Formats: sequence, C-alpha cells, structure tokens
Amino acid sequence: MWRTSGLPWRRLAAAVALVGLVALARIGASAQGIDSPAARIDGLHGALLETMKKGRQLGMKGRYDRLAPILFETYDVPLMARIAVGPTWPSIPLVQQSGLVTAFSQMMVATYASRFDDYSGERFEILQTEEQPPADKIVRTRITQSNGKVSSLNYLMRRSGTEWKVVDVFLDGTISELASRRAEFTAILKSGGPDALISSLRRQGEKLLAGG
Repeated sequence: MWRTSGLPWRRLAAAVALVGLVALARIGASAQGIDSPAARIDGLHGALLETMKKGRQLGMKGRYDRLAPILFETYDVPLMARIAVGPTWPSIPLVQQSGLVTAFSQMMVATYASRFDDYSGERFEILQTEEQPPADKIVRTRITQSNGKVSSLNYLMRRSGTEWKVVDVFLDGTISELASRRAEFTAILKSGGPDALISSLRRQGEKLLAGG
C-alpha cells in the first residue's frame, strides 16, 4: 500500500507515488521514444508497482535492493543533493560533497523502500510532457489512490548526457521537494556544518531501514 502517514510529502526524498500504468500512458511514452522523459517515468513507475506487489515478500532490505538501481537510473542524485544544499555547495570540500551525495542517496532509497511496501489498487496516469524553458521538461502525472483520492505529481526532467533524469518533484504542481529540503539542510549546515548534515541523512536512512 502507498502510505503517506508519518512523513509529510514535502520531506519525502522523492516520494513519488504510484502504480499501475494505464495502457494509454504506455502508448504515449512509447511514442515519444525510449529515452524520452515520459518513458523514463514510465519505467520508474513500472518498477515501483512491481516492488509494491512483492513488498511483503521482499521485506525492507529486499525492496531497498530492488529499487536502488532504478532510482539511480531515473534521478540525477548528485545534482539533486547539490540543489538541496544550495549556494554553500561550492565551499564544501570534495570529500564531504561525496559523503553528502552518498548519504542523500541512501536516505532517498530507504524512503522509497519504506513507503512503497504493498499494493492496494492505486492507479497512475501520465498526462502530458511540457517544455520548461530554457531546456528542461515537466512530466505531469495523476495518481489515484485506492480510496479514490486524486493527486497531481509533476517531475522536472533535465538532460544528463544523452539521458533525461528527474531533478525535482512537485506535489500538486507547486510544492518542490528540493526547496522543502533546502530549508532543513540549511539549518543543519548552519548549526553543525557538512558533517552534521551527513550524519543526519545517515540517521534518517538507518531509521527507515530499521523500521521496515
């Protein structure tokens, strides 16, 4: 079941919800090409749905291992970590930058593994892909939960080499995941510096894994 209780949306490292892709969405994604933004999201949601259906059987560690490759393939995690940290990123030593990316990655995957633990009939549609000047695109999606509640979830996509990858997620079209995280990260950086933020991200990931 796709669970949203506990951790608010704006703290979800990517809590993208989801589920079964309708045939129309698959056709639309295929028409845009295998490397299109819509096709990338189609692949993510397919992997999430498969994991959810086997969630109890896999357990927390199994879901983590199953989701990590698709998440790293779909999201530009190093760029997202840099954006979330904000203007202070260039002043952080390279070793600590690497540590932040690793801890951010682990926390994000653990969040997905914790949230997408079971399937209860959710539905997902890719609505359209729009240009986002100067060179990005937005994939607009709609999620229908098992109780009938409908939410919009939009993915900001950017080219990384020859591939399209997610660099931010917006709930209801306006709530930026990374903007929300930046406020949290800035406070930790001010009080304890990069090492404190690395420790905080590690603890968040470990707590989620232990609770699975």
